[in-house]
Amino acid sequence: MSRIEARPVRIRVRANGPYVIEGGEMEIVDPEGRVLISERLPVALCRCGASARKPFCDGAHARVGFDGTCGTATPGSSGGPSRRG
Repeated sequence: MSRIEARPVRIRVRANGPYVIEGGEMEIVDPEGRVLISERLPVALCRCGASARKPFCDGAHARVGFDGTCGTATPGSSGGPSRRG
């Protein structure tokens, strides 16, 4: 039996759009611990807050004029938390 090599999960930040998660196996879990299922792969997660399908993106960022400009922070810098979860 051959072993299938797992692909790393990659999270891509789209300009003025969602986080796009692609790659290997993953689970998206809500605050109550329920596993959420997306019918699309890769998975796009809302970061504008306007999606009617939260946490998934529904394209609302374009309608609301979301500005997703972000810098290039590194863990431990002032650009964000350094803890890993």
